[in-house]
Amino acid sequence: MAVPLLGALWAETPLETRIFGSVLLFSWAVYLWEALLAWRQRTVYKTTTHVPLELGQIMDEETFEKSRLYQLDKSAFSFWSGLYSEVEGTVILLCGGIPFLWSVSGEISEYAGFGPEYEIVQSLVFLLLATLFSAVTGLPWSLYNTFVIEEKHGFNQQTLGFFFKDAIKKFIVTQCILLPVTALLLYIIKIGGDYFFIYAWLFTLVVSLVLVTIYADYIAPLFDKFIPLPEGELKQQIEAMAKNIDFPLTKVYVVEGSKRSSHSNAYFYGFFKNKRIVLFDTLLEDYSALNKERPEDAGSESQVAGGNGEETETQAKAKNKKQGCKNEEVLAVLGHELGHWKLGHTIKNIVISQMNSFLCFFLFAVLIGRKELFAAFGFYDTQPALIGLLIIFQFIFSPYNEVLSFCLTVLSRRFEFQADAFAKDLGKAKDLYSALIKLNKDNLGFPVSDWLFSMWHYSHPPLLERLQALKESKQD
Repeated sequence: MAVPLLGALWAETPLETRIFGSVLLFSWAVYLWEALLAWRQRTVYKTTTHVPLELGQIMDEETFEKSRLYQLDKSAFSFWSGLYSEVEGTVILLCGGIPFLWSVSGEISEYAGFGPEYEIVQSLVFLLLATLFSAVTGLPWSLYNTFVIEEKHGFNQQTLGFFFKDAIKKFIVTQCILLPVTALLLYIIKIGGDYFFIYAWLFTLVVSLVLVTIYADYIAPLFDKFIPLPEGELKQQIEAMAKNIDFPLTKVYVVEGSKRSSHSNAYFYGFFKNKRIVLFDTLLEDYSALNKERPEDAGSESQVAGGNGEETETQAKAKNKKQGCKNEEVLAVLGHELGHWKLGHTIKNIVISQMNSFLCFFLFAVLIGRKELFAAFGFYDTQPALIGLLIIFQFIFSPYNEVLSFCLTVLSRRFEFQADAFAKDLGKAKDLYSALIKLNKDNLGFPVSDWLFSMWHYSHPPLLERLQALKESKQD
């Protein structure tokens, strides 16, 4: 009896109210689902207090316990930050935060001499204020994560001064890219006619390709120091491996990631015949500043290399910690990364991303004229294009985005297994096996996972599954 009554009441509710209610309900449903998964994984962290039998040859008790405690702290932080984010978003929607900020943006624009007809100017002011609000409200969480959790577990290498300079620099660089790109996109939507979604999609495609091309050469060096990998055995072996698989390598860089964190990484970038490889110094046992015998040794070497104030601040935080991989293991890791290129994973991801982008812009074109969508979020008299993008892409598409995200996670795990197999075919199975173990220890990865949490969240297969796939060839 109650269900039909609720159904009748829901049917009589205005459409904009139903839209708003559905968005809120789905948002909280996703949060509760994520909280359930996190609780399951946190239970694994709490109950798995000793190294499982199958991990006996992989991880010692001390590292296992450090990893367990690190992941418990990260899980607790994720719970509280996630709850705050969900409550904040709900309060903003219920209290009409979006139309209020749009109204404030209009007042600021008008004060600067731009009337209501200058919608793009008002949109840029709105975007600036929204990103500033997000940066300010997220700052305490970022500070806690960096200077409490990461510091406690030995990963943070930043000082407070470095952190704030980095945050301000990131905000400024982001605005320098975001605001002009958004202005052009809104202009295209405004003048594009019935087929504006095609032009908007082409524009975002060009922008994404340009950003990928220039990021490592012009943007990343604003935050981290990139130096060419010195001549030597490792560089010769990298060049030989690249030549062997026809990878058009032009340069190999080492990035000083150790001034920010002791986590490690490696990647390649570039299009066509201009590929570059970037190795974090924390990945290289022979190059990591964290492996110096004394912090002052690292300081003197950085000064000889032309160190600046940021490096000096970072040196004060240096930890005496042996980490990174040997040359053979680095080559195995690169064999895996280059496998993504050789097997076409990079191109496949770009194609999937652009197909999704085109579909979203097409659906946006279909929905942008629906006034009830704007009314649902407090916009009764005006339908700004930027607000339409926000409502449709972030709220209306949220169920689709969740499904797509899960499918991409499953695909990513498949690609990771294939890249491991590629490295194995290069004869790197034994070295990749040991590198994965070493990197897991260096990053305090916990090797035991709840199956549902892992299935939903892990873009990389769990460590044991990757090692099992490599084990047969390693023994050969």
